[in-house]
Amino acid sequence: MDVKTRFLKYIDIHTTSNEETADQVPSAEREFDLAKVLRDEMIEMGLSDVTMTDHAYVYGLLPATDDQKDTKSVCLISHLDTAPDYSGENVKPQIIENYNGEDVTLPGTGATLSVKDFPELKDMKGRTLITTDGTTLLGADDKAGIAEIMTAVYELKESGKSHGPVYICFTPDEEIGSGAALFDKELCPADFAFTVDGDYEGEVAYENFNAASAKFEIKGVNVHPGEAKDIMVNAGLIGCEIAMMLPADQTPANTEGREGFFHLIEMSGEVAKATLVYIIRDHDAKKFQEKKDFLTEVASKMNEKYGEGTVTLTITDSYENMISVMENHMDVIELAQSAIRSVGLEPISRPVRGGTDGAQLSFRGLPCPNLGTGGYGFHGPFEHITVESMETVVEILKNICENPLH
Repeated sequence: MDVKTRFLKYIDIHTTSNEETADQVPSAEREFDLAKVLRDEMIEMGLSDVTMTDHAYVYGLLPATDDQKDTKSVCLISHLDTAPDYSGENVKPQIIENYNGEDVTLPGTGATLSVKDFPELKDMKGRTLITTDGTTLLGADDKAGIAEIMTAVYELKESGKSHGPVYICFTPDEEIGSGAALFDKELCPADFAFTVDGDYEGEVAYENFNAASAKFEIKGVNVHPGEAKDIMVNAGLIGCEIAMMLPADQTPANTEGREGFFHLIEMSGEVAKATLVYIIRDHDAKKFQEKKDFLTEVASKMNEKYGEGTVTLTITDSYENMISVMENHMDVIELAQSAIRSVGLEPISRPVRGGTDGAQLSFRGLPCPNLGTGGYGFHGPFEHITVESMETVVEILKNICENPLH
């Protein structure tokens, strides 16, 4: 089965994770549907130690060839779920052979996948482009990664070429931040790993945001507005005041690269109570701490103004920048860069404006940078990928396995 066939098969399986049940793993039982398919395919391939856990993690091993048994083992990781930001059910892919490099109409809605918004489309001219029909996301994040890993391991095994030990792991719930939560190092005792979950097929990323969430809970005092003078404390208005105290130029819409931000993701309230929920992001650890300190100062000022206990702030750290781990494992990065050059691409390492399972795993003793899949426009109806880019990633993964670290 080639990578295109696998990809189209996998995106047909609905696996969207569920934020409302994030306290259980997997958050959605439907994630087992793909996990079972992958388990069965791995068994059919003849892989060793194939396991599907009660939490929908799927593991397998392609043992090293005899001449490479003493080399370090790699694990290739992708996630089963698609993002809950947009529907991942009843995906109807549009396949355009010999794509002309121009704007594409999505037939289900009439929306336009434009070169202006996605300039990489110009470089895809002549390829086989796969888009959505506009009514769902595509699922390339991360079923492209799954298809690429499965195809690479299959072709590697069938070729009989020399390679080191290759572990495989597919995780649930990455899109809601739980993908690495129950990763079992005993079932996957690799020396290092790669998540296959980025965009440009020549990318190897090993720097991500430091991340935290911040929740402001505001207590107001509600009385009849006709008798409110010097009594009423409007929690909703205090929430608006807090929002206006944050720097307007430090939002996702106004930042790029290594620039951090405050992102208001939820705001609700009335006179008696209100809630604001932010996520805080920055690549630089010092600036990240300064952002958290700033929010603490905002809460303090509000309590000074409106009375102690009016505003309660809870800050919860989410994940750290993996660069502090990966700078001690540059041989892993160099291995990926060499594999990328082997297919005629120049490797790119950009700071990830988000997090990956690899960031959490890196801090748990498994150095794990992120590789591109060739897909773009993730988490929405403009998601797209080409068959050729997936084929390129397959070759990159095979090269990594054929040139193990010692």
